[in-house]
Amino acid sequence: MTIIIHGLAASTCTSRVVATLIEKEVVDYVIEPVDLVSGAHKKPEYLALQPFGVIPVIQDGDLTLFESRAIARYICDKYANQGTALYGSSLTDRAKVEQWLEVESQNFHLPIGTAVFELVFKGYRGLTTDDSVVEANLSKLSSVLDIYEVHLSKNKYLAGDFFSLADLSHLPYLHYLIHVAKKGDVVTSKKHVNAWWEDISSRPSWKKVLELMAGN
Repeated sequence: MTIIIHGLAASTCTSRVVATLIEKEVVDYVIEPVDLVSGAHKKPEYLALQPFGVIPVIQDGDLTLFESRAIARYICDKYANQGTALYGSSLTDRAKVEQWLEVESQNFHLPIGTAVFELVFKGYRGLTTDDSVVEANLSKLSSVLDIYEVHLSKNKYLAGDFFSLADLSHLPYLHYLIHVAKKGDVVTSKKHVNAWWEDISSRPSWKKVLELMAGN
């Protein structure tokens, strides 16, 4: 059964879902574009799927599911026996993955998301970047990544010695910060964080996501 993704390949949260599907070697999916410019995400038919009016949302048979991290977890569980073992191979591995997924959503996401919104997405809407907000949030992000630097000096990946969903979940916003906003110093200035970024962003799955983004 085909998984329908209502979203845009270039969106951060949609790309998180697509990268997970690719890592899990799921090929039967399709992206149904949502026209944000025309406000399609605020129309009744879309709100019936995603009441908060944001992307993405998936339909998988009788299941309708929104929130990209929840979708990614669902994909990992549904396709546990194929593709990359994004939860590792033990209960302990999964616990560590879940820990770092929480770090990503609770500590990393807010400062990087705010900075990327100011530097990139405001421009798409014809709005003016607030440089003071950018600098404040890049400073917060740097402090978060200082903790990552210590951790990654002792571990190849966030959950240990294996690439996991926790690593993958960081890719979309890091991509926008480094390659679109051109504010990668906060990453590249940290030896172990930068080595981790270079590793995870070179994966074939992410390169495929970038191809999809370019064609969006």
